[in-house]
Amino acid sequence: MERKSFKLGDIVRMKKVHPCGSYHWEVIRMGADIKIKCQGCGRIVMLPRLKFEKRMRKVEKSSTDS
Repeated sequence: MERKSFKLGDIVRMKKVHPCGSYHWEVIRMGADIKIKCQGCGRIVMLPRLKFEKRMRKVEKSSTDS
């Protein structure tokens, strides 16, 4: 399986919509687990890295973009 590249501060699009209606999440912590924050309602969720990589579709906005 190909490793998806993402960095701290990136805005990522997930495969499934959050109950608030948003697909976009910000990566706020990285390690064995990934902590992400919903851009719609502000909910914070922690997922194991493998589960996060399966559910992530793509990086919408990189933290290095202005």
